[in-house]
Amino acid sequence: MTPAVWGGLLGATTAAGVVLVAGRVAALRRPDLGARVLPYLRDLTPTAAPRSREPRSALGALTGPALESAARTVERVVGGAPSVRRRLARAGLDRTVHDFRVEQVVWGLVGFGVAAAYGLVTALSRPANSVALLLVCVVGFVLGVLLRDQELTARVRRRERAVVAEFPTVAELLALAVAAGRGPVTALDRVVRRSRGALSADLAEVLAAVRTGEPVAAAFDRLAARTGVPVVARFAHGVAVAVERGTPLTDVLHAQAADVREAGRRELIEQASRREIAMMVPVVFIVLPVTVLFAFWPGLVGLSLTAP
Repeated sequence: MTPAVWGGLLGATTAAGVVLVAGRVAALRRPDLGARVLPYLRDLTPTAAPRSREPRSALGALTGPALESAARTVERVVGGAPSVRRRLARAGLDRTVHDFRVEQVVWGLVGFGVAAAYGLVTALSRPANSVALLLVCVVGFVLGVLLRDQELTARVRRRERAVVAEFPTVAELLALAVAAGRGPVTALDRVVRRSRGALSADLAEVLAAVRTGEPVAAAFDRLAARTGVPVVARFAHGVAVAVERGTPLTDVLHAQAADVREAGRRELIEQASRREIAMMVPVVFIVLPVTVLFAFWPGLVGLSLTAP
């Protein structure tokens, strides 16, 4: 083939590649149906937006089926889907159990890679048993899967601590809005729009459920059943009972906020007492022996020098 033919083929290949890249970039930049429709649906919160499960890259398209198959295997081996579903809801994560299992597989692969790298370095430095290295890699994979589960539990605890810290302020704001003459739904809407945080996100879900036709008491009962914080559960039950029976909601909210603040003070005092005991450990086991040594060491040296 002549150089002109080679040049034509190279140019055509380059042009085709540029066209494919430009088409893919245009497709990624085009907003989906949910992004075009959801701004006009005022009763839906941003968390209600549907998530696209299409792979966003060629690597995701290639590894997606294998990861999903591995996630199903992990689900069959580990189990506990209801517990994972509850913890995902309590952590405020908009994910399914299958998505979480995929993340566990990814963390396991990272652990497997770290163990494999360690085994490779060990094998290059000195001969090692291949079966032992394979067991180390398997242990790394299992540790990665379990570490992702523990990270979810830690995230749930952090979010619940944040909810407890936010609760008195949110309850006082809601009580002030109700005392100003607003109804429960309008007061909840004002508090959700004026506040940010984990508890505000939960109340936004309750508000969205109410606006879509669910009764206020049923929405708060569902919040009480879903949350893992006893304070929020009592708050939701109290609001549901107050709405159903017509009891004063302001007094209930003020009382619950005061109870939470008092519980926070007691917990702070208990933590201070525990820290005080912990502070005695270095004093007793480090400072005191050094002080005794400095006090008696010169005398011991003097006795050893004056002894015949």
